[in-house]
Amino acid sequence: MAKKSKKMQEALKKVDSSKAYSVEEAVALAKETNIAKFDATVEVAYKLSVDPKKADQQIRGAVVLPNGTGKTQSVLVFAKGEKAKEAEAAGADFVGDDDLVQKIQGGWFDFDVVVATPDMMATVGKLGRVLGPKGLMPNPKTGTVTMDVTKAIEEVKAGKVTYRVDKAGNIHTPIGKVSFDDAKLIENFKTINETLLKAKPATAKGQYIKNITVTTTFGPGIHVDQASI
Repeated sequence: MAKKSKKMQEALKKVDSSKAYSVEEAVALAKETNIAKFDATVEVAYKLSVDPKKADQQIRGAVVLPNGTGKTQSVLVFAKGEKAKEAEAAGADFVGDDDLVQKIQGGWFDFDVVVATPDMMATVGKLGRVLGPKGLMPNPKTGTVTMDVTKAIEEVKAGKVTYRVDKAGNIHTPIGKVSFDDAKLIENFKTINETLLKAKPATAKGQYIKNITVTTTFGPGIHVDQASI
């Protein structure tokens, strides 16, 4: 087991692991226990009582955070003709088709989000093995396979985040940066929470949300009282 740094040990002393904090207390404490020397990301993690092996419990989607993520994401768009021109006009960082496929197959990944028009998915499918594991494959559920490329690009630039339940029933998503005002982080947090509550599968049994934790990039996890959100 790796030895914890002195900074981490001091941060852990400030957190009562047996307590569930209010959302306001949790956000403030997450910022206070941040030990990174840079403007760290504030993240929220959910433990859900779902079975991801069942098709109807594979929770996945996207939501635009009202206050953004604090990170400007670069967008790559697979499109041709007028849709390619539309993507460029909307502010896409990279636009193309087969040329981008070859570039990515060669190991280039200088982008954060991939958007594609439906007619380009046969081409994009060639990249399934490289984009899939990185969570970059376009998907209709996250609004990244669409004819409305302008809307898709604008949402990403405005602070759109995607979420997907993992094999263990967990969802991790950023809600901003340590430099954000508490109120902005809390508003983003509540937006994520409301979105996940609406995404509850009808077949999910028992307590849907088992646990919620807020943390920073290198900071300790802080349990959140669900009733306070």
